[in-house]
Amino acid sequence: TGDGYVFRVDMRLRPYGDSGPLVTSFAALEEYLVSQGREWERYAWIKARVISPAEHPQIAELSKLAQPFVFRKYLDFGAIDSMRKLHAQIRQEVQRRDLFNNIKLGPGGIREIEFTAQVFQLIRGGRDAELRIRPTQAALQQLAINGLLPAPVVADLDTAYVFLRNLEHRLQYLDDQQTQELPEKPEDRQIIAETMGYADYAALLDDLNRHRALVNQQFELIFGAPEEVQDEEQFWREGISAEELQPRLEKLGYRAANDSAQRLLQLQAGSRYRQLPELSRQRLDKLIPQFIVLCAQQTNPDETLSRLLALLEGISRRASYLAFLAEYPQAMQRLTRMVSASSWAGEYMTQHPALLDELLDAREMYQPPQWQQIDRNLQSRLDDCGGDAERQLDVLRLVQQEQTFQLLAMDLQGLLPLEKLSDHLSDLADLLLRHVLKLSWATARKRHREEPRFAIIAYGKLGGKELSYASDLDLIFLYDDDHPDAQENYARLGQRINTMLSSYTSSGRLYETDLRLRPNGASGLLVSTVAAFAEYQQQQAWVWEHQALTRARFCAGDTGVGAAFEDIRKKVLCQPRELATLREEILAMRQKMLDGHPNDTGLFDIKHDRGGMVDIEFMVQYLVLGYAHQHPQLTANIGNLALLKLAGELGLIPVELAGQTKSLYRILRQIQHRIRLNDSLSPCRVNPGEIDVTACNKLWEELFGKP
Repeated sequence: TGDGYVFRVDMRLRPYGDSGPLVTSFAALEEYLVSQGREWERYAWIKARVISPAEHPQIAELSKLAQPFVFRKYLDFGAIDSMRKLHAQIRQEVQRRDLFNNIKLGPGGIREIEFTAQVFQLIRGGRDAELRIRPTQAALQQLAINGLLPAPVVADLDTAYVFLRNLEHRLQYLDDQQTQELPEKPEDRQIIAETMGYADYAALLDDLNRHRALVNQQFELIFGAPEEVQDEEQFWREGISAEELQPRLEKLGYRAANDSAQRLLQLQAGSRYRQLPELSRQRLDKLIPQFIVLCAQQTNPDETLSRLLALLEGISRRASYLAFLAEYPQAMQRLTRMVSASSWAGEYMTQHPALLDELLDAREMYQPPQWQQIDRNLQSRLDDCGGDAERQLDVLRLVQQEQTFQLLAMDLQGLLPLEKLSDHLSDLADLLLRHVLKLSWATARKRHREEPRFAIIAYGKLGGKELSYASDLDLIFLYDDDHPDAQENYARLGQRINTMLSSYTSSGRLYETDLRLRPNGASGLLVSTVAAFAEYQQQQAWVWEHQALTRARFCAGDTGVGAAFEDIRKKVLCQPRELATLREEILAMRQKMLDGHPNDTGLFDIKHDRGGMVDIEFMVQYLVLGYAHQHPQLTANIGNLALLKLAGELGLIPVELAGQTKSLYRILRQIQHRIRLNDSLSPCRVNPGEIDVTACNKLWEELFGKP
């Protein structure tokens, strides 16, 4: 009207743009987003919100409908290239229409700040609810909190954003126009400068150019096209032959160049590679020459290349993972080093490719875990799943994989002693067991109380805090509750916990479990009362079950039940025993284990053979069971190394021999761990004489006589 506009309204963002209907049903909108929604519409939807009617119940339905389109369930690194292409189109338009003085669309403008924030939202918003926020400034602050952008960079971008938006408003005040163009007329320039608080336009322009340069620099760091390998076609192109590849690989330092060349050609001829979408195949074609060069920098280039090719084949059908590697060369370098150091690491990454994201930030990757913070973050992520049990289970698995991967990265860098690594892996299992128990009870169909009087007891490697990457969990379930429904409800709870822990889905499984250490073994009840457990341990349990009890501990659930278990455990271990009878029982069980693990290879099995780990563990258990009634401190769950030292200090074994056996046990565990990093399935065996086991044999003879 003559009095101006109330609002300028743009309806072109609706489905099908100008040619689409002004009003769309929810069903039609969903069909459009699924079948025809374009990448730029995802960016637009980040800021979408319902204005009217306020607080309508169907607002949640609309949000639920649009969220999977905007925020993908997986880490969407393809968003970087999509946004790069969109921005290239905008820049072409800027050049065509000479819009370099446009503070929104031009270099270093408002749009580049918005794109910088939005690309992280699109990549990670599906997994991180905190990033599903509309205001650009709030999104930038969250990126700093999450460690995705450095805090100083976010502060600079925030300052530039405020400056540019204030300037935009003043440009539009000038003639009541929808414009972001800097003025041409000297008098208009002076007005703009003064309203922005500057004495003249030149001073304004100095600050404007500084802000725009900073914004553009940060934008290019994120969206600049990745560098390509020089002469990549010499390593990878359609129709390349083994005769061409082999000498080129040999020149790079490959020692089994023919085998590596054949492996490359097998991938190229394989059906998986041939069936890839064109964009994915192009990305893979760019990655392979880079990995060939990176592998050549390792001490075992042929093995590293073989492992990486297996990983690439495994993840190639997920375009987002190929996009991630293409965008982040530093992640490729870290991945190559890890896979070179451990074949198990390569297999783990192949099984859980979402962990590629963990390679981005070396500072974060090599930090020891902060369990309280991890616990809080995990609870927040579980709460965000809104009672969706399947999604919650996926979150638990992902957190387990993320933390395992970070520990693996520190391990391969030599930053974690083996004992500390085992402590962390055990702490991780404890944390996850607490959440699994909580979720299992919360989703139980029948509950007779708000909080279960139920506990998870750990035995074996988890009980002794000697967990390794692939260890299973030896568990039993106890309760102390006289409610009539307790037995039935807790039996179902135990089944539910075991199912959550051990079930396989597309995201893997949490842990393999072994519940056979419960009273009466596999034929016994899945859950036991505290009283029944006490009666069984005192009246019916075999000596080997008391041996297992030396390494058992409460790890999750009701602390009262946990304390009752610990009291029973100490009483059982402190029972006076006839040493000769105990010795016979332990020797019989040791022989049974030897018979169950025959070794006719001529190699030394560092776990099961005489002088190995099992011998040392049996000796520690004998000392605990034989002397805890005199020395109750032996019942402390402090691990085999500390118990050997304590037994020496108490005069039960010679101090010097205790120290030698302790050192041997540490060496055996370290060798076992190193072998497992490159061969997770075969028995851990070395050449005879490679390890001096004299200390173990001497201590065995001291306690049991000659074997």
